[in-house]
Amino acid sequence: MSETTKNSLESSLRQLKCHFTWNLLEGENSLDDFEDRVCNQIEFQNNEFKATMYNILAYIKHHRGQNEAALESLQQAEELIQQEHADQAEIRSLVTWGNYAWVYYHMGRLAEAQIYVDKVKQVCEKFSSHYRIERPEIDCEEGWSRFKCGGNQNERAKVCFQKALEKNPKNPEVICGLAIASYRLDNRPPPQNPIDPLRQAIRLNPDNQYVKVLLALKLHKMSEEGEGERLVEEALEKAPHATDVLRSAAKLYRSKGALDKAIELLRKALERMPNNAHLHYHIGCCYRAKVLQIQKVGENETYRKREKVQELIGQAVAHLKRADEINGNLPDACSYLACFYAQAGQYEEAEYYFQKEFSKELTPVAKQVLHLRYGNFQRYQMKCEDKAILHFIEGVKINQESKEKEKMKDKLKKIAQGRLSRNGADSEALSLLAFLQEVNGESGQAGENSEGALDSGGLFPSASLAEE
Repeated sequence: MSETTKNSLESSLRQLKCHFTWNLLEGENSLDDFEDRVCNQIEFQNNEFKATMYNILAYIKHHRGQNEAALESLQQAEELIQQEHADQAEIRSLVTWGNYAWVYYHMGRLAEAQIYVDKVKQVCEKFSSHYRIERPEIDCEEGWSRFKCGGNQNERAKVCFQKALEKNPKNPEVICGLAIASYRLDNRPPPQNPIDPLRQAIRLNPDNQYVKVLLALKLHKMSEEGEGERLVEEALEKAPHATDVLRSAAKLYRSKGALDKAIELLRKALERMPNNAHLHYHIGCCYRAKVLQIQKVGENETYRKREKVQELIGQAVAHLKRADEINGNLPDACSYLACFYAQAGQYEEAEYYFQKEFSKELTPVAKQVLHLRYGNFQRYQMKCEDKAILHFIEGVKINQESKEKEKMKDKLKKIAQGRLSRNGADSEALSLLAFLQEVNGESGQAGENSEGALDSGGLFPSASLAEE
């Protein structure tokens, strides 16, 4: 291929509408995290748009240097398009052919890349264009792909479906995409109410059980639980094995406190996705919540049900450990494990998982939660008040208001006042109170004592599962 022809090919490639020109990895820090989100984390349409999934997998495999595997995924995408959209196969294949062209180009197989560029051109010329056409099918494909990529792509996905709506305002697929966008963006300004879009999507897509569960989740938040439960039951009856429906329904039951039902649904999903870290993680969290329910009743009830508690803890630990083995970046998984081991007196294991959690990239609030948990561990299990103080101080120093920050300030105050009740000239206690006054912007004497130590009897004496 001559240099002129190669330059022409490169110019054509840049005009194609496909995953390689949509910059799906823009803003991503880790290909591992991106792949995990695409393949495991996002609950979305696992029974529909399989071709879309194979196109994204091809894109990921290319970025891993697995171009032959990428070609296999594109072949699967092409076959699925023929099965699912036989009447629109040419239009629906344009994105896949564009991906083929880019993969072959990166493999140095330029003649084959040119073949796929020409296939795209032949279809586009029917619409008086060279290498790209404005069609709702293409906009939808981009929208679904961006949805599968998660949070930072949701706004762009919505734009894609809005463009498609302008071209085809009554298309059920477009309405469904916009409804999901409204649901996902509901917590972001400007405020949106996804109820009406979701209802419209269900009217036009009565077989889409996933959208029914999304509406149920939204109704549950609005305390309209009756209709929500009916929708979930209907979705589970009609799609009893769809993992996206099972996972989303489990969310609803967990938020209601129906933890056994949530675990049942998550376990069904796990049968189909046994190595999904997020399923193991959420099952572990449900078992943790069951332990907390018993512990909140009181020590007598906990003692009476100690065998049940141990069984629940065993289940929680097993699933959280499996989740951490599959994906070491899940939030809280390691610190939950650390707290379980601390309660069991297995301090080396607790220390290992605490340090593993500290090694992660954490949000400010997540860091505060971790300093609170680890401070409790040092104070109550390891009997090392000085280390506990250091971690409570580190948590308070983080410039983020949170309930965990207030708890650590309160703990530091109680520690300082307890020390001063025993020794009114304790310099470290005075320094602590001075630090707290600086943090709170207070004035007055740091050493001013409030009639001895505050009663600490209400503190649960452990690195407990709750952040007391």
